[in-house]
Amino acid sequence: MDKFKEQMIRNLLESTNIKAVAVDQALYTFNSAHEFLSDIPVGARVATTANLTGKTFVNGLFDCDDFVWPTVSGASIEQVFLFIDTGTASTSRLIMRYDTATGLPVTPNGGNINVQVNAGGHFQV
Repeated sequence: MDKFKEQMIRNLLESTNIKAVAVDQALYTFNSAHEFLSDIPVGARVATTANLTGKTFVNGLFDCDDFVWPTVSGASIEQVFLFIDTGTASTSRLIMRYDTATGLPVTPNGGNINVQVNAGGHFQV
């Protein structure tokens, strides 16, 4: 049954629009009861990617291509959330949270923030 669950998750993650949002911890405190992007205040969302590409889910590990937050300015980034983008924050489901990654926290300087995604979905900012 584990392989069935994995296939269901793979189908969902690989066939939907998934984005990464950079979050300022000073303006958002993580709560495991939060389900949707709308649970993270707009002011805490420092930057959001375009749709992630190269998404896979194998042996319980999510992976995707490296990505960029272009021309980022604003508050320090301490957390990264992945979410399924429906186009509406109140229905865009949060799916993963990272608060520990090489390069976090990062302070934007107006330039691009390049994120390397290592095998298994580990981030390096």
